[in-house]
Amino acid sequence: MTYGKRPDAAAPVRGIAALCCWALLLVVLLPVLILQSTDARFGAALALQCVVVVHTGAALARVLTDVRARLIAFGFWLFSYVWLGLAPLAMLATDAYPRGFMVDANTAFLTTAVVEAGLLAYSGGSALASWRSARTSVALEPLLARRLSPVRVLLLCGAALLLAVALIPGQGGLSAFFLSRQAANEAAAAAEPAASADRAMAAWLLSVPAFWALVALVHVPRFSAGDRTLRGLRWLLLPLLIAVNVVVNNPISQPRFWAGTVLLALVFSASWLRGPRAFRIGAAAVAAVVLVVFPYSDYFRYDKREAVKVVSLAEQFTSNGDYDAFQQVETGVDYVRTHGFTPTAALGPPLFFVPRAVWPGKPDDAGILLARHAGYTFTNLSAPLWVETYMWAGFPSVIAVFGLIGAVGRRIDHLRHRLRRQRGTLAALVVPAFGFYQLVLLRGSLMAIVGPLALLVCIPLLITRKPGRRVLPPSAQESACAPTSSEHRAASPLPTGGART
Repeated sequence: MTYGKRPDAAAPVRGIAALCCWALLLVVLLPVLILQSTDARFGAALALQCVVVVHTGAALARVLTDVRARLIAFGFWLFSYVWLGLAPLAMLATDAYPRGFMVDANTAFLTTAVVEAGLLAYSGGSALASWRSARTSVALEPLLARRLSPVRVLLLCGAALLLAVALIPGQGGLSAFFLSRQAANEAAAAAEPAASADRAMAAWLLSVPAFWALVALVHVPRFSAGDRTLRGLRWLLLPLLIAVNVVVNNPISQPRFWAGTVLLALVFSASWLRGPRAFRIGAAAVAAVVLVVFPYSDYFRYDKREAVKVVSLAEQFTSNGDYDAFQQVETGVDYVRTHGFTPTAALGPPLFFVPRAVWPGKPDDAGILLARHAGYTFTNLSAPLWVETYMWAGFPSVIAVFGLIGAVGRRIDHLRHRLRRQRGTLAALVVPAFGFYQLVLLRGSLMAIVGPLALLVCIPLLITRKPGRRVLPPSAQESACAPTSSEHRAASPLPTGGART
């Protein structure tokens, strides 16, 4: 499969053969495989769901064959294709769901329409942003062009290590981070609500700074005629931060979506994966892992671990609670039919930091509301962004939010591509992390993830500065006064083991 160039232009063109192969696999073969393995019951909702599968599969195929590395689009369409495309296809075909709450055919059809409305709005916003991509972005481009500050990165590394020393004992010690998530959830349930919230906040204060400290330390610019002390501190801190991340961000005690975000952000921020060709290979590998490996990656979730039993994709989608996104959207649509829209709930996520003692009418977590409506005793459930926005004001809010997400996401992908050869930029670090954290954001609920998301965004802003005149380290200032070549005055990144693209 070749990616050639137009004879009359230097711009590369998409490989038609590659696009057709991916479309055949995603739009035809996998859906047919799922329908063949089930006793399909056709109806209006299933027919509309086939449209959703074609839409998401074709969009994902376009991203996987694009001539640019589009991480934001990849994260969105991967989630949409698997969790809101293939999984609902199996559920609607068999009328079997991973959780007990069931709805009628009309609600199922309306749910599918809500999902497709959000997808169409996202596609429209993305297309509009692509059409306007030649214009300069007044806000996003200067923001994504910010550069890592070596001194601030070292301060963050020190803060992450101090937080680890101070907070790990309060979380139960090192051994607590290698217990199953079942044991962690039982301990949180046994604690007082306030203590449980404090414990969760402490866990994120451990995880997010440690993650960003490691990523930033790997990519922080170094001076070829630089400070030996700075270089020595970097190599001293690197093994310490790797060890801290192994403890606080391991996939045993941490949610798989977050552990995957940490790993994939480290990998996709490497210089050798910033080019389009390497991105296509890496993205294809991630898509294969999500489809084949993810259903069995909950091995460490429970204390009693049984032998892994390989089943069909259709059975996984209809029996595994990890794929409850569509069913939760159905529950939300039924909730609106009973209780009506709640526009004030849109204030909850941006004002998450306001205590309930100050704001007695603060909206509840959408996942908890849906669990109560369905009569579940377990309330730690997802609330996909589609249903949260639908609960605010119906289709208008869904279209507005997803149109904005599509436009901003396309603009960010475009700017990252433009800045891909510049080292140590905010785009090189934040875009891979947010691209994969999107799966958490889209799965919801917003109230549950907006706190970690704020940390995920704010910390990189604090350790970067506006691009401008470079400040030399102390021991290099004298040598900088003497005539030197431009190569000795330029800053280069800490090698990540790959070639430049």
